Amino acid sequence: MTTLLLVRHGLTALTGPVLAGWTPDLHLDERGRTQVRDLGARIAGLPLRAVVSSPLDRCLETAEAIAAGHGDPIEKIEVDERFGEVRYGDWTGRPLEELAKEPLWRVVQAHPSAARFPGEDGESLAAAQHRAVEGVRDWNERVAAEHGPDAMYAVCSHGDIIKAIVADALGLHLDQFQRIQADPASLTVIRYTELRPFVVRLNDTGGGVADLIPKPAANGGSPGGGDGDAPVGGGA
Repeated sequence: MTTLLLVRHGLTALTGPVLAGWTPDLHLDERGRTQVRDLGARIAGLPLRAVVSSPLDRCLETAEAIAAGHGDPIEKIEVDERFGEVRYGDWTGRPLEELAKEPLWRVVQAHPSAARFPGEDGESLAAAQHRAVEGVRDWNERVAAEHGPDAMYAVCSHGDIIKAIVADALGLHLDQFQRIQADPASLTVIRYTELRPFVVRLNDTGGGVADLIPKPAANGGSPGGGDGDAPVGGGA
């Protein structure tokens, strides 16, 4: 039951009004630095075995805050481009108010599986989801092989990427991913079992995390019942 902590980066000067995408040299602002320090302190007691990050500065700075605040030193932040932001192509750096007038905007909102962003380096949302989910599966295997099946790790990424990973975990078509929210410096937690993923937390921006520590399975089974299945009757 590998546990994945998905962390969205903290606030930047562009978060909200502008589609930042792969804008270079975009760093956390003062609000964002405070957010990620607080998040790092909140999850400091969790048994993280790895911290993985998008290559973009705002995620790397978020990952560094998590690693710095952790109870057991995490010496190296792993960088994986598969968790990088969607490549928005010619939309990168444009105000959202302006983009909302584009015909493609309606497609992105209502039928995102059909959306491909314009320009030479524009990416489809389906391709972005595929690479991100592939990254999660690879890291699940790697972390479990190195640290055991109950290992926990964190990935620092971006809103649309986190939403796409959650949609996959929930078994939702990509066209439903706009129903999911991932706020800056939020925590989303997914446990992966042999049978299915379990979305444990979604868009969490406060509160205790002690219940996220994996518990030994009773009688040799997985927590929650047989081989990682859900407890009969819904359970607690």
